[in-house]
Amino acid sequence: MNSDGLILVVEDSEEDTEAIQRALSRSHPSLHVEFAPRSDAVIPRLLDPAAARPDLVLLDLNMPGVNGLTLLSSLRRHPELASLTVVMFTSSTSSAEEDACYAAGADSYIYKPVNFELFQTVLRGAVDYWISQRPTGDRPEAGTPAAGTPETAEPRPPGSPS
Repeated sequence: MNSDGLILVVEDSEEDTEAIQRALSRSHPSLHVEFAPRSDAVIPRLLDPAAARPDLVLLDLNMPGVNGLTLLSSLRRHPELASLTVVMFTSSTSSAEEDACYAAGADSYIYKPVNFELFQTVLRGAVDYWISQRPTGDRPEAGTPAAGTPETAEPRPPGSPS
């Protein structure tokens, strides 16, 4: 695969899938993006030795069936997936859900802005940061935000809870 990396996006919303694809094709045209619309196929796919290992997993929190938090907890129980970078990319602004995601091992928690330009900017920043971390292997321990990472400067729409 001749690309700048592989991102696995676990997202059930067709609108959000289209927006992510459009944003990443503009900001990272050589990045390979794979979509999983249902969470139940993600762990078998990640454990498949014949499948390419993603550099980053973007995981939606609110999905039907197995939600993102449950999937994240399941991922972190597999030692062979422990070093996988998982970024929660969600419309939820609940601080309790954010805390639960970090406690379950999320590397970052990023709010999906409604405005497409801001959405694209936030997504580009997260992908740039986490893809740049892959060669060194020096990333923060799961669940611990690193200074200067996108979640520490998370843009929020005016009037939304912080």
